[in-house]
Amino acid sequence: MLVNLLVWALFGAIAGWIAGKLMNSENGLITNIILGIIGSVVGGFVAGLLGINYNEGFSIGALLVAIAGACIVIWLVRLIKR
Repeated sequence: MLVNLLVWALFGAIAGWIAGKLMNSENGLITNIILGIIGSVVGGFVAGLLGINYNEGFSIGALLVAIAGACIVIWLVRLIKR
């Protein structure tokens, strides 16, 4: 359980950095990493709702789910900031 949480935090940090680049985020690196960690949880939740099996440890699929979630969270933060 703890290892799974740490893997998702690592995915979230990487995903936040990648999503920040993809979304041309004006947030700082630390903010993007935090949003990425939150986004990895959001991505996992959305993937679960869609029936996408992503939870096989450290994989490209899991990283893509985390990146998608991070992009969603960055987009939501932009909407709130307006």
